[in-house]
Amino acid sequence: MKNAFLKWNQASLVKRILVGIIIGVVLALTIPDAAKWVTVFGSLFVGALKAVAPVLVLFLVMHAISRHRSGHQTNMKSIIILYGLCTFLAGFVAVVASFIFPVTLSLAPGAEDVTPPGGIVEVLRTVLFNVVDNPVNAILNGNYIGILTWAILLGIALRNAADTTKNMLANFSDAITKLVKWVINFAPLGIMGLVFEAIVSNGLSALLDYGKLLAVLLGCMFFIALVVNPIIVFLNIRRNPYPLVFKCLKESGITAFFTRSSAANIPVNMSLCEKLGLDEDTYSVSIPLGATINMAGAAVTISVLTLAAVHTLGIQVDFGTALILSVLAAVSAAGASGVAGGSLLLIPLASSLFGIPDDIAMQVVGVGFIIGVLQDSCETALNSSSDVLFTATAEYAKKRKEGKVVKISA
Repeated sequence: MKNAFLKWNQASLVKRILVGIIIGVVLALTIPDAAKWVTVFGSLFVGALKAVAPVLVLFLVMHAISRHRSGHQTNMKSIIILYGLCTFLAGFVAVVASFIFPVTLSLAPGAEDVTPPGGIVEVLRTVLFNVVDNPVNAILNGNYIGILTWAILLGIALRNAADTTKNMLANFSDAITKLVKWVINFAPLGIMGLVFEAIVSNGLSALLDYGKLLAVLLGCMFFIALVVNPIIVFLNIRRNPYPLVFKCLKESGITAFFTRSSAANIPVNMSLCEKLGLDEDTYSVSIPLGATINMAGAAVTISVLTLAAVHTLGIQVDFGTALILSVLAAVSAAGASGVAGGSLLLIPLASSLFGIPDDIAMQVVGVGFIIGVLQDSCETALNSSSDVLFTATAEYAKKRKEGKVVKISA
């Protein structure tokens, strides 16, 4: 028994997660009623990740900035540019795909109990208020914009602190990082529970009526992940990008797919960055920042569903106006973290560009919730895995310019 446990722990996390997925599927298809207790593992896993992530971000960012050395490059400017470029290109790809493969919807009343933002001003206003949120409240509610703001300000304030204070921050950061590793080791059990719950609760039959819409949505997301992102990476590092792309999708995308939360996946991404040997001063800031502004999947969702409503209503739209939509989708997606409901609730905002009334737009939101089983999972996987991808890309590009050799393992 002890040897079997040791061999299990020595196996790669991805292999263990795949075993968990298989067991979850088998239990859901064979004994769904008798194995309902399995869902507890999924809830505990996601809950643990969400609990530890805010504290991890606060201490890692605060520690990284407090010990930052003058003249030490963190690549943040390059990373933010990559985040913005990818999010815009995602919206653009979604617009092009929606024109090539127009989708119409059978709209029905739904999602009346949710309130979308009234406009781009409200989205930006929410972001600004999140910046000045009470730090304790920000941690309790998972407001990562607020957590980042306080961590950065406290880190700057502590740059001239005594070494003993900085050592204390370092010890706290190391301890929380160790806790995160313990939590991640339970990923196979957690994902087994999440897979079981997804199949038993939702199934896939409800998605058949929305096959074409899902095909366009997921097709765009796969195109971004497997074509657009690799091109961006190649242009920066001038090497085969796919080993890095597949590593990020495999070790970050899989867990993000099942947790359906970029925030919950922050610890996983931090661990992957450490495994890739990236600069902690950089990734301790870029990963939580990416979880709030790097939203390529959200830009795809907003653009595709908005244009589906446009095609359904027979509104004639020129490509120039649709291009404006891709810009609006990118800006809105980057500010979506402070809005309850995420990308789906930004559809009415984008729909207003074409004069679509709120009651129709909210029906489209209802359709989004129906297909959310796959849409939201793939969206999160794309968003979260690209956080690590672009953090690594910026650092590898810098090393390439310095003439250093970079080894990327698949």
